[in-house]
Amino acid sequence: MAHLAGLFKINTQLFTAAGPEALRQIAALGPGIFLDLKFHDIPNTVAGAVSAAVGLPGVELLNVHATGGLQMMCAGAKALAEATQTGRTKLLAVTILTSLDQAALRQAGIGGTPSARALSLARLARKADLDGVVASPHEIKAIRRACGKDFLIVVPGVRPRQHGGGRRDDQARVATPGDAIRAGADYLVIGRPITGAADPQAAARAILEEMAAAIPGGGKG
Repeated sequence: MAHLAGLFKINTQLFTAAGPEALRQIAALGPGIFLDLKFHDIPNTVAGAVSAAVGLPGVELLNVHATGGLQMMCAGAKALAEATQTGRTKLLAVTILTSLDQAALRQAGIGGTPSARALSLARLARKADLDGVVASPHEIKAIRRACGKDFLIVVPGVRPRQHGGGRRDDQARVATPGDAIRAGADYLVIGRPITGAADPQAAARAILEEMAAAIPGGGKG
């Protein structure tokens, strides 16, 4: 499977169970790592977490929660700059989780639509000098217009049409791989449509083919 992935995402479940050893073993497979731990704490604590994460094997992307605020994100960006001079590791801000819809936001005391809140948080991440954001497929175009072509947009909530007839699992705001690429996503995060498939390699190849067809010229030759 390693040859079919651009990056492997390690989330809190695996990191809690296996820690840095998981990164060492996965980094040895070749693709880089998206360390999806979503740091969210006071600025000093997040700065320390970012500094530690940059030193782990293979980490190319890591993230913080944008709702931690401007100071927290700035502290993370500063820690990243001080920890590495190569620019290999990029720091992202998680905007609004793709599992949340407007009703869920309202229950949490957050007003407005998920798209409006995600766009506002993306602008804040840009102000903090982060490299990009994690956002649902529904916010890609608005974030791209607001934050520019070089701002990374990493997109979870991707569900191929063949995935259980469009099953959403616990995601509220989703799109197909092709639609997300056409909207301007830089990276797609795809988990259960591959890991839960009867043939994970075949599922991954089908997704890659759909992505390639959505890139101008990608479906030729």
